[in-house]
Amino acid sequence: MTTALKTLSQRTKSIKLIGFDVDGIMTNGQLYFSSRGEEMKSFHVRDGLGIKLLQRVGIETCIITGRHSEIVNTRARELSITHVFQGVDDKLACFEKLITQLGLSWEECAYMGDDLQDLPILKRSAVSLTVPEAPTLIRNQVDWIASVGGGEGAVRQAAEFLLSSRGQWQEAVAPWLV
Repeated sequence: MTTALKTLSQRTKSIKLIGFDVDGIMTNGQLYFSSRGEEMKSFHVRDGLGIKLLQRVGIETCIITGRHSEIVNTRARELSITHVFQGVDDKLACFEKLITQLGLSWEECAYMGDDLQDLPILKRSAVSLTVPEAPTLIRNQVDWIASVGGGEGAVRQAAEFLLSSRGQWQEAVAPWLV
């Protein structure tokens, strides 16, 4: 059965890697600068646990962002995300290189992005996800849209969606259901 003919639920079962954009997905997309020019970002704590839940069941996670920020490195370290690519102009080439390095195929990849630079990856991934404030062009191309915005728990919702679709939600949250 080709990927195009598989249902979304069937496609989620083969996911071994999920990539995330940062601004607009892991954050609300707004850029904050101090009077000294220091950049600040706000991340939602539940998004972090969502990423940890994905990792708990063996799904690799990565970040691909067009901007560069030490804050992103700090957040990635906190979440044990080892594949972090910043300042990337060609996100598709970057993701393809990672897929090859990990020995995966596009049918085993998901991606969550919110704007034009994410579109090539969204269109190729087996499962594509976004946020409600993404442009119409993006929303019309993806498989799933969070009900909350970037930086407001959208990554957590995506994790819950993927894990539930794969039948792994209970496994992922079992340590807290004792």
